[in-house]
Parts: sequence; C-alpha cells; structure tokens
Amino acid sequence: MLSTGLAGMDVSSMSLRAIPESMDAGIVGSIDARLDDLERDQGVRIPWAIESGSRAWGFPSPDSDYDCRFFYVRSRAEYASLWRPRDVIETPLDAVFDVNGWDLAKALRLLAGGNATVVEWLRSPIIYRGDPVFRQELLALSAEVLDPVRIGRHYLHVGKQHLAQLSGGAPLKRLFYALRPALTVRWLRVHDGQAPVPPMDLQSLLAEGQCSTPVTAAILDLVADKAVTRELGTGAFPRGVLAFIGDELDAAATRYAGRETAPTAIARAAAEEFFKQIIST
Repeated sequence: MLSTGLAGMDVSSMSLRAIPESMDAGIVGSIDARLDDLERDQGVRIPWAIESGSRAWGFPSPDSDYDCRFFYVRSRAEYASLWRPRDVIETPLDAVFDVNGWDLAKALRLLAGGNATVVEWLRSPIIYRGDPVFRQELLALSAEVLDPVRIGRHYLHVGKQHLAQLSGGAPLKRLFYALRPALTVRWLRVHDGQAPVPPMDLQSLLAEGQCSTPVTAAILDLVADKAVTRELGTGAFPRGVLAFIGDELDAAATRYAGRETAPTAIARAAAEEFFKQIIST
C-alpha cells in the first residue's frame, strides 16, 4: 500500500509544515522541542504531528491553548514484546500546552472501528511536522475502511450531546461545539457516495457543505467575535444558527436511524497490512 512518491514527485526528504503567523512563535518552538525530546527519550518516530482543538477547527479565542496531537511508531522489537509500553504518550498539561499522541497501532484499531478522530488529525490545516507519504497513505486507508454510517452516527452523537448543553445560560462559545458536528453531518450528506473524510475546520465545512449565504454569514460573524474576545459570555444564541444546528442533526438522526454497522474483517485486514508495512520501513 505504501508508495514511494507523492503526485509523481520525490518526497523522500520533504516534511510538511503549516503554521499560521497568528500562532505564538515561542510556543510553537516549545512544542517542536517537546516532539524532538519525545523521539529521543521514548525511542519513537513521529511521522505526523498537528494542532487540534479550536485553533485547527477554525474558531480560536485570544486565550485558546495549544492542542498538539501526534501519531508515533515504535520499533518492531517493542511491538513484538509481551510487555509493550502504553499506547499513548502524554506530556505535562497546563494552561498553554496540551500535547499528547497515539501509538499508530492504537490509531489503526480505532480507525478500523470507525473512529473519526484519526481522519480529523490527518485533515488538520495546522501541521507541526508531517511525512507527506504517511499522510497520503493513511488517508487512502481511511477512505477504504471507514464506514460513512459509523462516521455520521459519531458526529450525530457528539452534536446532540453539545446541543443539549446549550440551555440554562450556557456560554456562547459552547455553540461552536454543537455547530461543527452539525456542519460535518451536512458535509457527509452533501458528499454522499464519496470517501467519508470530511475537513476538520469550520470554514472548509461551510464552503464544501454548500451552506446558505445567511447561515454562512451569521457563523462567520460569530467566529470573528470569538477571535477577539477572551470570553464571549452568555446570551441569546443566534436563532438562525441554532435552527440550522437543530435541523441538520434532525436530518442526520432520520438518515442514520436503524443503520447500525460493525467493523468488518476487510477493514481490520487492511489496517493490519498498513501497520506491518509501516513498521517494516
């Protein structure tokens, strides 16, 4: 499954990196240093490290923390050991840094089971470091094994959970946590029949989800307000946006009703083959 190039180019020495100028250079440098330390001290390889959370989702606040997530690969000997290390690596959490990652084996098991997080990390617009071939091939595997129904039901569940919390004077910023899954189930509906690998960020979901102009304008106004306000506070939620969320989640609930699915042997076999090729390189 692994290829030797990307779009016909030699990428053996390439590394992807995409850091917005708005991000604090000192903090980014500290995250880079943490990743270097982990590779050295843990004896792992980190082929993919990105920003998750509100910055990558497209609705940061001035005081948003930094949520770095990564996949890592251990040696073949460690994978063959009876006493494998944990399949997550966590670094000290504080008000600024939230840096942790998953063993590739864990990520692939979750992917084969329909977990959407793996695809989100691959689609992040903010990249600290990344092997382009690794990303290309893991996205291809995702398109091959992911079940659109399981992905859709995941986002429906998340959206309904957050929507239920938007009452009793909830902070306005909480609206975004219901809005993103609502936009994602809309994207899945608009792109029905295509690979279930939706974008991570709000702006791409709006554009590719073919949202109406009034809804798009209202949402982008909220994003602009959040970008300059440390705390949006509480208040009346914009009716048009709230109605959009409710309508999209209702439509998804109808669409996915009674459509329970389970991971297939084919998906598991494809994930295992990918894993074997990665640890053999």
